[in-house]
Amino acid sequence: MGEMNTAELLVKCLENEEVEYIFGLPGEENLHILEALKDSSIQFITTRHEQGAAFMADVYGRLTGKAGVCLSTLGPGATNLMTGVADANLDGAALVAITGQVGTDRMHIESHQYLDLVAMFAPVTKWNKQIVRPSITPEITRKAFKLAQSEKPGAVHIDLPENIAAMSVDGQPLKRDAQEKTYASYRSLNAAAMAISKAKNPLILVGNGTIRAQASEALTEFATTLNIPVANTFMGKGAVPYTHPLSLWTVGLQQRDVITCAFEQSDLVIAVGYDLIEYSPKKWNPEGAIPVIHIGMEPAEIDSSYIPLVEVVGDISDSLMDILKRADRQGKSTSIAAGLRTKLVTEYENYAHDEGFPIKPQKIIYDLRQVMGPEDIVISDVGAHKMWMARHYHCDSPNTCLISNGFAAMGIAIPGAIAAKLVAPDKRVVAVTGDGGFMMNCQELETALRAGTPFVTLIFNDNGYGLIEWKQINQFGESAFIKFTNPDFVKFAESMGLKGYRVESADDLVPTLKTALEQGVPAVIDCPVDYGENIRFSQKSGDLSCQIWD
Repeated sequence: MGEMNTAELLVKCLENEEVEYIFGLPGEENLHILEALKDSSIQFITTRHEQGAAFMADVYGRLTGKAGVCLSTLGPGATNLMTGVADANLDGAALVAITGQVGTDRMHIESHQYLDLVAMFAPVTKWNKQIVRPSITPEITRKAFKLAQSEKPGAVHIDLPENIAAMSVDGQPLKRDAQEKTYASYRSLNAAAMAISKAKNPLILVGNGTIRAQASEALTEFATTLNIPVANTFMGKGAVPYTHPLSLWTVGLQQRDVITCAFEQSDLVIAVGYDLIEYSPKKWNPEGAIPVIHIGMEPAEIDSSYIPLVEVVGDISDSLMDILKRADRQGKSTSIAAGLRTKLVTEYENYAHDEGFPIKPQKIIYDLRQVMGPEDIVISDVGAHKMWMARHYHCDSPNTCLISNGFAAMGIAIPGAIAAKLVAPDKRVVAVTGDGGFMMNCQELETALRAGTPFVTLIFNDNGYGLIEWKQINQFGESAFIKFTNPDFVKFAESMGLKGYRVESADDLVPTLKTALEQGVPAVIDCPVDYGENIRFSQKSGDLSCQIWD
C-alpha cells in the first residue's frame, strides 16, 4: 500500500472493518488520526463531550451488531469516555474505543496529562492494547473488532501514542473472517425437550441475547407451538410481540409485580438469551428451587440461584427449532398465563383516559405507545421514568425500546437517539428522559442539530432525582438531597435552534408528540409528571398476593 503513517494505516484498517461513523472530540494527541480521517469514507461526528461520543458508539453497536467507534484524546478526554465504554461492555454492545496518548518517549516520567490508559480501561473492556510498533496496527485493529463483535459482545480499547501515530509504516489491513454458527449437542437438545414436555407450568424468560442473535421469530414460533408463556427482561423487549396472547410483558422491577406470580407458580424456567446482569436470578429464584433450562450462545454464568438442569449452547434459533421438533406439549394448558395477562392488560388500559395533571407516568407512556409506530425507536434514560418505561412501554419488535440495564448509566438517551437516527433515518426516534438525565448530556442536542438527526426528547419533569426519592421513602419514610430546579426547557431548546414544547394538560400530550415528531430539527417536550404513582405502586406491590387468576 506504500508509505504512510500509523494513523493513516489505522484509518485504512477501520475502513476495512466497514466503520461508517467515528464519534469523538479532537485533541492534540489524536491530531494524526483526525488528519487521516479527512480523506476517509468514514464520517467523523464531533460531539460536545466524550461521554456522549461513547454512548453514541454504544447504541450504534446495540442496533447494528457492528462495533460503534468512539475517539478521544488522552487524560481527561479518555476518563470522560469511560462511562459510555463501561455501559457498552456491561450491556453487551459492540464498541471500539480509541484514545490518544503521550509519546512512548515520555511515559516513564511524570508527564503532562499522562495516565496509564491500558490499565485504566482494562476493567471496563473485554480486551485492550496499546500500539507500541506501527507494524502491529492491522493485527490489533482486527483483533479489536473480532472480540468486540463476538458473543458476548462488548467494548475493546486501542491506545495510540502520538509519536507512534506519526511514524511511517508499510502495511495493509487483515482479511476479515466470517464467524461460523455453532450448534448445540444432541444430548442437550434431547434433555431440554424431555424436561419441557414434562413441565406443568413452564415459563420462558427472554433476554437481550435473543435479540442480539436475531432469534425473535424462532422464539415466537417455539412459544406459540408449545403454548408456553413468555416474560422478557428490560433488554429483551419485543423478542415476542407484546400483543401475543402468551406475552406476559416485562419482569425485573425491584418491587413485586403481577409477573412475579408467574415465576412463583412455575415448575420450569426456560431462559433464552438471558444475561444474569439484566435481572439477577436471586430476585426470581431466590432459593434456586425452580429448575432452569439455559438456551444461549454461551454457557451459563455461575450463580447459586441459576444452576441449569440443561445448558443448550449454540445458535439460539437452531436450538429452539431443534427442541421444538423433539418436544410434545399437546393438551397442556396455560390457564395461569391467561389470567395474569388479563390482569396486566386491564391495568395498562386503566390509564388510557386518565385526566390527572401533572400527568401520571403510566398515561405518558400509554400515549407515547399510541403515537409511535411498531418499528419506531424509543431510548430510555435512567431514573424513575425507566422503571415505568420498563413496565408499561411494550414492543412489537426487537430493538424498538432500548433500556440500559447492565450498567444503567444516566445520560444515555440523547446521545443514543442520535445514533439511532443515523442507523435508522426513516424511523421516528424518541429519547425518554428524566430532568436529571437530560441535564447530564443535553449539550449533545447541538450535535444532533449539526448532524441532521431530528428526534424528540420527552422529559419527565419532577424537579428532582425521582428514583432516589422513591427508594428513600421506601427505605426511610422520607427523602433528602434529591430536589433541584430546572431551566425553562422550552427556551433552552429554542436557544439552540431546536423546537421546544410544554405540556399543559393530559390532553396536550398526544397532539404535542405528533407535532414534535414532524419537525425537521430535534425537538424537546417538557412534560410535568406525577411521581406520587411511585409510592402508590410500592404500596400495591406490597399487598400483592399470588392467587391464581382464572
